[in-house]
Amino acid sequence: MAAAAECDVVMAATGPELLDDEEAKREAESFKEQGNAYYAKKDYNEAYNYYTKAIDMCPKNASYYGNRAATLMMLGRFREALGDAQQSVRLDDSFVRGHLREGKCHLSLGNAMAACRSFQRFKNANAVIEYEKIAETDFEKRDFRKVVFCMDRALEFAPACHRFKILKAECLAMLGRYPEAQSVASDILRMDSTNADALYVRGLCLYYEDCIEKAVQFFVQALRMAPDHEKACIACRNAKALKAKKEDGNKAFKEGNYKLAYELYTEALGIDPNNIKTNAKLYCNRGTVNSKLRKLDDAIEDCTHAVKLDDTYIKAYLRRAQCYMDTEQYEEAVRDYEKVYQTEKTKEHKQLLKNAQLELKKSKRKDYYKILGVDKNASEDEIKKAYRKRALMHHPDRHSGASAEVQKEEEKKFKEVGEAFTILSDPKKKTRYDSGQDLDEEGMNMGGESGAAWGSPG
Repeated sequence: MAAAAECDVVMAATGPELLDDEEAKREAESFKEQGNAYYAKKDYNEAYNYYTKAIDMCPKNASYYGNRAATLMMLGRFREALGDAQQSVRLDDSFVRGHLREGKCHLSLGNAMAACRSFQRFKNANAVIEYEKIAETDFEKRDFRKVVFCMDRALEFAPACHRFKILKAECLAMLGRYPEAQSVASDILRMDSTNADALYVRGLCLYYEDCIEKAVQFFVQALRMAPDHEKACIACRNAKALKAKKEDGNKAFKEGNYKLAYELYTEALGIDPNNIKTNAKLYCNRGTVNSKLRKLDDAIEDCTHAVKLDDTYIKAYLRRAQCYMDTEQYEEAVRDYEKVYQTEKTKEHKQLLKNAQLELKKSKRKDYYKILGVDKNASEDEIKKAYRKRALMHHPDRHSGASAEVQKEEEKKFKEVGEAFTILSDPKKKTRYDSGQDLDEEGMNMGGESGAAWGSPG
């Protein structure tokens, strides 16, 4: 009850009918235990009386009919025992002992064909129990694919079992197969609109699809039907916490409080590692915060986490590509923009890809600005001053006494300085260079012009 209260579920007051029902169950169990005690003493008449009292209190419990059938068989009353055995398997088709007792009664009454059918169902029931045991173990190991397999096999024998269907649906949701999980849960709810497990699975699918508000509605509904539904309670609590943290993070981001936004998104990421889609968005949001804080490597790492969780998340690819551009990792930027453009062929995405490809192409050429040691926005005077400085630094006359290897390296740098000045001091060539056009198209011999360039500003 305390767990349910944590989820803010408003429960209706427990009426007298519910109290009577619980009381009846407790009394029925007491009668059954007394019946078991008399059965162990081989006092079958008294055992029969107490099992009958248990049935009168709870007429829908398969095991009570099964126990009374066993007692009647010991008393040699096989026709009555058959009725009880049949009723036990009608109430629970997976009740193995019920099928076995039904078969034995048929055999005792000389109905061999009916006995064979019951014994076959007994084998089937054993198979169902085995699949159920394996599924329980695999669920603990989080091997959800195997659980789905086991439940499919079990449902071949017990096609109307809601418990098996729900377990299958829950595992389908955990595997991200939401439409299939929703379909199974919806089929059950059409037959039983108060089924708390089916309501929980519907909520779980919505929760994992990042429809958190709708998911909470289903979790609350499940808890109204079953206030002690532990899974629905945990999911409800996580969903509310996740929604609140994410919204607080978004608010802090909009207000420009990036440090707080980072902390809130980080806290939100710790709430539920199973919620892949929401966590992908949280990583991308935190990546955006890091890019605002100019922590570009951290932003790239967050966006990488986002696309690992959801490889269809375009926004994360775009954010990471921009960070790659900002850190001059153009090959990586081109790769991301190609992925985006393949997914969404818009004009905007095409242009972003073209820009990245152009920057990649430019990055593979000589960087004349870097050679002269000037900014890309340098004025003509700044370019001239930088050229004089660098040309003097690398002029062959200055290194005449150095080794042949050093002389060769300095001569190469001197020529590059000349090339850089030839391009950056000519407005037309500079424009072509800045726009990424191929300067070789003009048939320029850059090395041959270095000497003329060296003399020009003198």
